[in-house]
Amino acid sequence: MVDSGIRSTDASPRLTAQQIVAELGGRLIGESSVQVAAVAPLSEAQYLQATFIVSAKWRANLQSSQASVLLCRQADYDFCLEQGAGQFAAYIICDDPYVYFARLSSWLQHLKQGEPRWGYRHPTAQVDATATIAPTAILESHVVIGAGVHLAEHVWVGAGSVIGDNVSIGTKTRLYPRVTIYQDCQVGARNIIHSGAVIGADGFGFAPHNKTWIKIPQTGRVTLGDDVEVGANTTIDRGALQDTVIEEGVKIDNLVMIAHNVRIGAHTVIAANTGIAGSTKIGRHCQIAGACNIVGHIQIADDCVITGNTTVTHSIHEAGGIYAGIFPFDKMSEWERNAPVIRQLRRMRDRLRMLEKQQPKETE
Repeated sequence: MVDSGIRSTDASPRLTAQQIVAELGGRLIGESSVQVAAVAPLSEAQYLQATFIVSAKWRANLQSSQASVLLCRQADYDFCLEQGAGQFAAYIICDDPYVYFARLSSWLQHLKQGEPRWGYRHPTAQVDATATIAPTAILESHVVIGAGVHLAEHVWVGAGSVIGDNVSIGTKTRLYPRVTIYQDCQVGARNIIHSGAVIGADGFGFAPHNKTWIKIPQTGRVTLGDDVEVGANTTIDRGALQDTVIEEGVKIDNLVMIAHNVRIGAHTVIAANTGIAGSTKIGRHCQIAGACNIVGHIQIADDCVITGNTTVTHSIHEAGGIYAGIFPFDKMSEWERNAPVIRQLRRMRDRLRMLEKQQPKETE
């Protein structure tokens, strides 16, 4: 059995409504002593559970919900009073119930898991003598730590993970099992890196020569800022000459491919199966949906939204836009005929309108 470094607890942890509000804020109405052991969707929540409502269209489920506590905005609480909807023991009025739910859920999960055994080191962990490991770091079974590695306080390295030479990892970062971080990469504080992720593999760089390919050494690094999350089986390649940079607060889903020399701005989110080609620069606070394809050597401005399955082929310089590029599939022969026409539809429309204006009006 793999020792995870977790001290388990059999008792199901519970928080009172009063404890929740004291820690997370909000305004409590109802029974302050009512207990919460979990959070659940409005239509499924039961006794000893908290639930939440974020949209008026969910109000139809209020009457049947069996939850003990409702996280809601003032308008939804007023609706409950007017309509007699729900039999909640307590209400917590807050500005954003969804964010409140996330924080409460994280707190309960932490209590359920129990306090980690900080400083635990499995006997099978292999640590180079030149590595600097903080006393509170956890090293699970079969971890390999290279030369010159620095692990800050409360870093948690999951079973089977490999950390290459001269890697630095900031405080409270957690690596789940089987994470690989290549040499010289820098990982900030409070990162979460899920299983199978590979940080710092060589970028795809080859020079053509006499119908062969000469490998270009990838001498840059990958640097991850603070509060970054990297999904399972996601790959982030090291830079060819400069670094690949993921700024603070970026959230990356599973199975995302980020090529060499890419830079992703702070607090951007990227959903699964997206591929980003080399040397592309993505702005801050962008939202990139699943299965997008972004070509290399372009720039995307801040606050842009790219909808699912979109292929971005050129730079986006205007901040805050929403972009889509989904095209229905067809037989290849038909698609080749239709695609050029569709690209010209707007010009054709404008030209037809101009021609209409130039036509003499009929006299009665």
